This record gives sequence, C-alpha cells and structure tokens, in this order.
Amino acid sequence: MFPEEFLDRIRHQTYIDATDLVSALEQPGSVSIRLNRAKWTNIPASSSPVPWCNTGYYLETRPLFTADPLFHSGCYYPQEASGMFTGEVFEQVAGNKKNLRVLDLCGAPGGKSTHLSSLIGDRGLLIANEVIRQRADILAENLTKWGMGNSIVTRNDPSVLGKLTEYFDIILIDAPCSGEGMFRDSVAIKEWSLSNTALCSNRQKRIMTDVWPALKNGGILIYSTCTFNPAENEENIKWLTENTNSENLKIKMDSFPGIQEISYRGITGYGFYPGKIKGEGFFISVIKKSGNSEEKKQYQKKINYSVTTSDIKTAEIMIKGSLSDIYRYDDTVYKLSLPVTEYLNLMNRLKIIKAGTALFKTRKGDVSPLHDLAVSCHIKDNAYPVCDLDFRDALLYLRRENIILKNQPEGWILIRYLGVNLGFIKNIGTRINNYFPVEWRIKMKDISLSVAKPVSWQ
Repeated sequence: MFPEEFLDRIRHQTYIDATDLVSALEQPGSVSIRLNRAKWTNIPASSSPVPWCNTGYYLETRPLFTADPLFHSGCYYPQEASGMFTGEVFEQVAGNKKNLRVLDLCGAPGGKSTHLSSLIGDRGLLIANEVIRQRADILAENLTKWGMGNSIVTRNDPSVLGKLTEYFDIILIDAPCSGEGMFRDSVAIKEWSLSNTALCSNRQKRIMTDVWPALKNGGILIYSTCTFNPAENEENIKWLTENTNSENLKIKMDSFPGIQEISYRGITGYGFYPGKIKGEGFFISVIKKSGNSEEKKQYQKKINYSVTTSDIKTAEIMIKGSLSDIYRYDDTVYKLSLPVTEYLNLMNRLKIIKAGTALFKTRKGDVSPLHDLAVSCHIKDNAYPVCDLDFRDALLYLRRENIILKNQPEGWILIRYLGVNLGFIKNIGTRINNYFPVEWRIKMKDISLSVAKPVSWQ
C-alpha cells in the first residue's frame, strides 16, 4: 500500500515507531471541527475535546457539512485536529502582544487562517495569501463566513510579500509538502515520489528565503508541514538558521504528551504521528529573527479616499465598534481593521482579493447591505428585521431556491437559522429576492431532508 522508499526511510527515523505508524495509517482517520465562539457557544453532541485547542472537538461520525446551515454561517470550520496545534503555538509566541501584523503565507483553504483571525482580535491584521486564484477565492469565502473582518486576502508570490520589509510580527508558513501525513488518502500515496520530496524541500527553502525580509527583527516564523520527511522538516529549519540571523525556539509541551519532540543538530521541532495522537501527520517548528525593529513609516503615506459623512452614518446603523477605518471603493463601503492609509499603501503593492468587511453598496440613493455584513460577528442586533427558518427552508435558502414567508415587512430582512445569520433577502411585496451569494450556493442535487445530516449539538 505504501511506497517502499517511504517505508525504508521511516524505519530509520529513530523518533518514529514505523510499525505503529503504518498500522495507524491503515485505519480511518478522525473527524474534527473548530468552533467560532464569537457566533456559537454550543458543544457538538457525542464529541470529545481536541487536547491542544479549546475550541476543537472530535466528532463520532462525519456529518454532511455541505448540508449544514451552521457551517455556511461560519459557526464552525471542519479542520484536521493536528493542524489546530498552530493556534497553541501562536498563542505561546504572541503572548499578550496587541495590534499584531500576521501573515498566513499559504492560507487556503482557510483552516489556519480562520483560527488566526479569531486569535488576533479586532485591531490585529491578518494577511491570508494564496497564489492559485481558485484556492484564493475559497480562502476569501471561508474568512468571510468566519466573520471577524480583520483579514485581507491576497494572491501573491512570496517574493512580492517579501518586499514589505519588516512589516509582519508573525509569519506562518504551512508549506506545500510531499503529504506523507495524509497517507490515509490514496491520492496522497499516488502523488508521492522521492523526486517530489526533493522538489518540495527546495521549494520550501525558496519560499522561506523569499518572504524572510518581510518579518520584523525580533519577529516569529512558524513553519509547518503535513509530512514526516526530515528534509522538508527539521533539516529545512536547520538550513534556515544557518543561512539567516535567527534562532530556533522551543515550545512548552508538558500538557501534550502524545506529541513527539524532534531534536536535530540543535534544532527542535514537533511531530504528530497517527497512533500516538488522534489526528493526521504534522510537523511544526518556530524560528525567531534576531535583532530589534524600529517602527517604519513607509505604510502611512497620505492618500485621499472617498468615504462620506453619509457613509459613516449608514455604517453606524449597521455595525458595532470603531468606524474610523471605513473605506469606499467605487460604489462599495468597507470596514477595515487597519488605518485606511496603511491599507491603500498595501493595495498599491499587493494583489488583493478581499479586504475587511464589505458593508453595503450605494446606487442612485439606494443602500443595499452585503452578505459580508450579514455574516459579520460585528453586525448590530437590531440593524435589520430578522426571520428564523427551519432546517428545510434554510437549505432552500442556501440553494437560492424560493422560500415562502408570511407576515414579513417589506425591505431587507436577515435570514437566520437557530438564531445565527445566514444572509439577506429583500421582500419587495410581490416576491422575495434571495441574496445568498450565487457562487456559494449549495449545488448538490441530491440533498434532501432524508440524507442531510448536519452536526448535532448538546
């Protein structure tokens, strides 16, 4: 089942029990989700907690996430449990620092980006990057559903982001790798080869080198992969420390006995091995860039923007929190989590797919609220009339099919399920217009009440 070259190598990795690992990889994997506590406080029924993530839970069975309105509303994210450890590492290295500038360099599809978005707070900034356009769109969709509004989604090569000299406090590189940690999936096995592991190792070095200038002196690089290959893991960390002015940091691991500490020529990394932990294969290590950074002013250039007093008054009705960072682009008004002048400088240097929260459009005096606002964690409770749907009608809404509503006022209405916002409709009297995004609608034709099995809750 597994490549012989792979088996031969792990037998010689002294920190791996090859027999136990292979046996575990032949068994089905676990199913886990991470909750968005800003939207949802319930706990999954018949679940158990992920040891290293206080919002992570293992599920007994795999639900049909596509047919779960709470998934579409951003109440949780289906994320592999081992990858959730990134949040624990982030919290340890970030400490109590505020207003952090954070980069998730290889962000799609969004598991780690949504996690970081929850951790950095309203005044932090996450730039979540993905080179491939289709994957970048998925990343933007998932961050929008999550609703924190403190992210910018970009589509740039690492070398472009590297030109933002000493801009980021923390950079996460969840590097493209040979995927050995995902060997429960036959596709990952078929795509594996010795030549590909070498290609991945070299590509990872290039990625780290290209983005390194963007990390502040004293800043932290968190590096992770989903492979067991030393050439892509600890050997790459050693290579980086030998070729940059940096040091490898240890993480406090006393509470996580199943995770394997890996020592290599003065380097420490942490390995997740099926059979030892409940999750997929994963590696993570932390590097600190030496030196001290001075505050740079290159991102504070004054640029005019067209926000109006009327825009701010309209936004004030819709959304909680500071309105100092409202920005208009053409007919759309956005709420950002950074100074507008800083954003406009970034916009001139990066290919931006999405920024902050798109609040509303204005056209010929009419104001149309946008889906970003509907699923935002910061929308005011009384901003719009609400209509709660049952499970059947919520699925119809998410498919953009017709729903019948009685005794509803005309105008914009927030559609909810179990008290959580799904999106907008507009009741124009003679009909109801569904404003759930066309490109996000449920497309599966065989979803019905009989086959749809969402997550159940205590």
